[in-house]
Amino acid sequence: MTTTLAQKVVAGLKDKIFSGDLPPGHKLPSEAELIDEFGVSRTVIREAVTRLRAEGLVETFQGRGSFVLAVPEPTSFTVESAAIRTQHDVLDMVDFRSGVECEAAALAATRMTADARATVDAALTAFVSAAPEHAVEADFLFHRAVAAASGNRFYLDLLDSLGPMMIMLARTRLGDAHSLTDATHVERVRREHDDIAAAVVAGDADLARAAMRVHLGNTRRRLTVAR
Repeated sequence: MTTTLAQKVVAGLKDKIFSGDLPPGHKLPSEAELIDEFGVSRTVIREAVTRLRAEGLVETFQGRGSFVLAVPEPTSFTVESAAIRTQHDVLDMVDFRSGVECEAAALAATRMTADARATVDAALTAFVSAAPEHAVEADFLFHRAVAAASGNRFYLDLLDSLGPMMIMLARTRLGDAHSLTDATHVERVRREHDDIAAAVVAGDADLARAAMRVHLGNTRRRLTVAR
């Protein structure tokens, strides 16, 4: 619920930033003012501001507040799903993700905050409880939450440019033994996500990097077996 409320606050503040109501250099309203405006808790407001920082839309200064930055140019990096046509392409994508997400997880562990911890925990819970038809989106949102926790907007931009496609492309090439209806496979993948979240939340960068590498390495192995 907190995550959903934070998304609404982020959307509302983005509207004001993009429309010019909150121009570059302008200070965001105080936490108290935002609480009154959106009718949410202080925790929700702080999570929303953290997300805006991760997206490069605001910068926070200790004792001074958060200020709007110039809206960044849209990223030029895109990967069209139509361009990934072969099994080799999919394996290359998993390797690419490993190079990015392992370091994002390690950085997230070193920069973990209470708000980021709550977001990662919520994303993990949503993934574990997701019905098969929602599993891809929930899986992506978990990986996105880890990237966001790094506090480095470029990791987040990169994952957003890939979107749920990065999960879907791999899953469509798995055999029946690794389907979302196979209880053993589902439990194994859930444990891998548990390990990532536990390491990130514990602030153990080496373990977080290793847990993400194991997960994506297992994804690659499952794809290789499915060939």
